[in-house]
Amino acid sequence: MPSSLLLRTLSVVSVFGMLLTSCSSPADFTPKPRGYNRIDLPPPSYQQLAVGHPYTFAYSRQAKVLRDSSYLAQPHWINIYYPRLQANVQITYMPVKHDPKLLNRLLEDARKLTAKHQIKASAIDESVIETPSGLRVAVFELSGEVPSQFQFYTTDSTTHFFRGALYFRTATANDSLAPVIDYVKKDVVQMLNTLKFR
Repeated sequence: MPSSLLLRTLSVVSVFGMLLTSCSSPADFTPKPRGYNRIDLPPPSYQQLAVGHPYTFAYSRQAKVLRDSSYLAQPHWINIYYPRLQANVQITYMPVKHDPKLLNRLLEDARKLTAKHQIKASAIDESVIETPSGLRVAVFELSGEVPSQFQFYTTDSTTHFFRGALYFRTATANDSLAPVIDYVKKDVVQMLNTLKFR
């Protein structure tokens, strides 16, 4: 056998042998656990809402204030939108006009909007916080695969009714969004603690 043919045969056999020994058998395969993307969240920093609404508060510098463009929107409905996090806090405001019937209807509507999430919610925790300015805020924290994880409303009982809900514009599961949800919740609590009616 010529030496060049012998070298080629040995080369093919050795390459084939390396391929066989380098591959592990399917029984040795161990799948990696599912991981989540790392989310680097900036330190909180706040700015005051511009004049032009019957309310004011401090909101995150990571967010933009956008006018609510839905067909139902009233003049002072806004969105606090976090472009990087795809998070949105929808703010609705209604003047109460010293009308107890109107106030009761607004309170009932706020509770109904939260209750709509009961189908997907594993839990809805309700609490009341009192702000430094003396407002009492009803807060609802929703668990499970719900579209809104945090909702709230407050009123001075005579003139102002203020409601908000946190939504994410993403299909990502809420358990993987947990750090972002907590981050935005803290911003919302800061917003509520600085909320003042004009």
